Amino acid sequence: MTQHGFDAGRDEDDVPEWADQVTATVAAEVRRRRKELRMSAQDLADKCEEIGYPIPRNVIANMESGRRSTLPLVEVMVLAEALQTYPICLLYPVGYVERVQRLPLRDDEATWDALHWFTGDSEGFGMEDDMLRAFRAHASHQRAALAALKGEKHERWKAETAPNQAEREEATLAQAAYAERALEAKYRLRSARAFIRADGGTPPSLPPELADIDPPRSDANASEENGF
Repeated sequence: MTQHGFDAGRDEDDVPEWADQVTATVAAEVRRRRKELRMSAQDLADKCEEIGYPIPRNVIANMESGRRSTLPLVEVMVLAEALQTYPICLLYPVGYVERVQRLPLRDDEATWDALHWFTGDSEGFGMEDDMLRAFRAHASHQRAALAALKGEKHERWKAETAPNQAEREEATLAQAAYAERALEAKYRLRSARAFIRADGGTPPSLPPELADIDPPRSDANASEENGF
């Protein structure tokens, strides 16, 4: 599919053209993905109905042929699930469309760069979302803490089952190193959760292995959260 770059002679009349291009990109990727999965339009329609948001076969056919000019976001989400992919892969089909126009009256750019802008992973746009950054840090610290706890548990088992003193000491040292990593990751995770709360957000739920991250809730705190 061809995407057009910015031209100084463009005006507001180009906005619908850009919207049509976005719709056409999604439609083409829906068709490509459907055929890759050896699904008919009716198969896809049936799958959408199973998901709980019916999209009739004729609507899918009209979308793929370009006879349908609009494509609601909710349909993109359902179609992505039905096609066993992600909505972002329908909007920005990396590897299948080389360049896209991210916004109207803009030069086209690499699809990979546009995808990163959409997901908030891009750098250099001069925009930062503190809460998004905090949640990403939270996920990273949680993974690190869980990995360290797993390593510590494994080394403890090795120490307990070691056939000789040398291997036992080696495993004990490794266990201590993992324990140190776990403590550091837990500290960072606790800090990320505190930032999220301070900024008015609610941190993600923690797995049982990290239940000691949050301080115990007092009855006073519970009452305050419930508005009493």
